[in-house]
Amino acid sequence: MERILTKKIQQDFPLLQRGVAYLDNASTTQKPQAVLDAMNAYYTECCANVHRGIYAISEDASARFEAVRDQVQQFIGAGHREEIIFTSGTTASLNMIARMLGATCSAGDEIILTEMEHHANLIPWQIVARERGLKLQFLRAREDGEIYAEDLQALCTPRTKIFALTHLSNASGYRTPLAELTRLAHEQHLLVVVDAAQSVPHIPINVAELDIDFLTFSAHKMCGPTGVGVLYGKKALLERLEPAFGGGHMIAHVTLEGSTWAELPMKLEPGTPNIAGIIGFGAALTYLSQIGMQAIEQHIHQLHTDALKKLTALPGIRILGPKDHSTITGILSFAVNGIHPHDIASVLDNEGVAVRAGHHCAQPLMTAWGVSATTRASFYFYNTEEDVNRFIAAIQKTQQLFLP
Repeated sequence: MERILTKKIQQDFPLLQRGVAYLDNASTTQKPQAVLDAMNAYYTECCANVHRGIYAISEDASARFEAVRDQVQQFIGAGHREEIIFTSGTTASLNMIARMLGATCSAGDEIILTEMEHHANLIPWQIVARERGLKLQFLRAREDGEIYAEDLQALCTPRTKIFALTHLSNASGYRTPLAELTRLAHEQHLLVVVDAAQSVPHIPINVAELDIDFLTFSAHKMCGPTGVGVLYGKKALLERLEPAFGGGHMIAHVTLEGSTWAELPMKLEPGTPNIAGIIGFGAALTYLSQIGMQAIEQHIHQLHTDALKKLTALPGIRILGPKDHSTITGILSFAVNGIHPHDIASVLDNEGVAVRAGHHCAQPLMTAWGVSATTRASFYFYNTEEDVNRFIAAIQKTQQLFLP
């Protein structure tokens, strides 16, 4: 596999020229100049609404916009372009699918989640369950921090309808056994909803091979702009669902008494979309595809392995998450004995190293770990061995400052 020329790649990212070791990629990633240029080109060359104007610059904007739908389809291996629904982010996608699927459930039906979910894949289901009288069940992580297919089977009942789970935990980096869990869920006639906000940017994903029913992710975690997300759904399933939101553009015919819906994907995309952001997302997909997702995965794995080895060599370090570190991708969530995570992040910031400290929007998982917060370092393809070494040196300095 061809080695990523990281130093050369860093030149494409304006903010990285400031010399920061940016290790908060699980939160958001840096944007290459190509993405910024694509967004600016929309505003300066064809700034018009899409799918509406019968004039040249609107048609140009529409063509650029719809080309990105084709890119996303190819990037995740979807069977039909109509299966790609643009939203404002993973959170919006999960809220949308929770409302649409919730509307198909009856009081007393059950939904299974895992205890490691980001709040974005927990709170929407809590709201829907409260409104419709549904019951939430939770797949717990065992003592080793992993989840197992047989535990899912034990939770299923004739009233279970939906299984919603993260593919890759934003708090620990743990990669769930998605293919096995999806297969078992389908044997139990469950619909599978996947929060892939962390996995799609980091590893190759093919929704057809995995047989996923619904999958969600965000552009900003994969070098694209904020305010852009994707909801993928199998075409036959999306066609049966009623829209969660209404407005312009998603209708076939409207009277004062009622409305009928447009065909997919327009049916689920009301209003004016984030046109510039979606066009910028297309540039990000081109950029990632040129590097190659397998190369990106391998580079992140090498950095993670190096950082884990050096971090665990320090005294007083506790790594949070599964003990089998081969199941973790690109994220190190850890605690340092005697030092609060916020203090660690502050010292690292002074040393030019950006990490995340807090509960990472995963408070139930923090409770299971017996902590209120962790420090999290997360890596991407533009990070280097030098970034890892700066991170380790900054942790050592933090220990020197706070510990006798």
